[in-house]
Amino acid sequence: MMNKQKFKEELELIIDNAIREDIGEGDHSSLACIPENALGKAQLLVKDDGILAGVEFAGMVFHRIDPQLKLDIFIPDGNYVRYGDIAFTVEGKSRSILMAERIVLNAIQRMSAIATKTNRYVKILQDTNTKILDTRKTTPGIRALEKWAVKIGGGTNHRFGLYDMIMLKDNHIDFAGGIRQAIIKTRDYLKKNNLDLKIEIETRNLDEVQEVLETGGVDRIMLDNFNYEDLRKAVEMIGGKYETEASGGITEKTLLKYAECGVDYISSGALTHSVANMDFSLKAV
Repeated sequence: MMNKQKFKEELELIIDNAIREDIGEGDHSSLACIPENALGKAQLLVKDDGILAGVEFAGMVFHRIDPQLKLDIFIPDGNYVRYGDIAFTVEGKSRSILMAERIVLNAIQRMSAIATKTNRYVKILQDTNTKILDTRKTTPGIRALEKWAVKIGGGTNHRFGLYDMIMLKDNHIDFAGGIRQAIIKTRDYLKKNNLDLKIEIETRNLDEVQEVLETGGVDRIMLDNFNYEDLRKAVEMIGGKYETEASGGITEKTLLKYAECGVDYISSGALTHSVANMDFSLKAV
């Protein structure tokens, strides 16, 4: 949902913060033993099997550290890689390569793991009409990278934050005094503030689905922690009037069964919060 310019700005903030965090006042290890004008070359060595993600971001990091660094990409983002593959080489000042090394590796390891897991989910759903969504359950400070990785893996991004879509969850509904009140207040708020945002509302049972249908005024209905039977009934009740999204405890093993209930989307926080980083190294050559 984030436009390209805002997304680029978000990535630049991530890079600036990573440089602040990791390099600070300077890379004293390199400054101590590497001559200022020494030149070097390094290659990104793949040490796991999976979907590669983060190469384009690596290029942004290298360029931010030193615009004179030259990156030669052999395997772009989105491709399947195997142990022993070389994804790219980077050439230029040795100090610059070393300063960028950990920032680049941290991003690629994390992003590739997310893209790989997402791609497994996408393949499970390939013969259905259901799309897999990420969530806001991301690592603080690098949400843009993790959602980018989901896209590289073939998934679909849900809202980026609290500002680009209305999602009325259980606590909103309870604090607002019920489903009808939450929807009416939300629509009044959007109109008053001249905001054009989609509205999604969470339901916890079939009675709540019926109340949403009677109230109207939403774009998507989330069906949270429904069993298969009730999920099928809910989709039938909604009848295509609104988009449907299943959520809550859905795993790789149960994913297809939920999709077969006919929902438009399945959201999974596990895409970003439950992955083990893939292994890469940046080695001098």
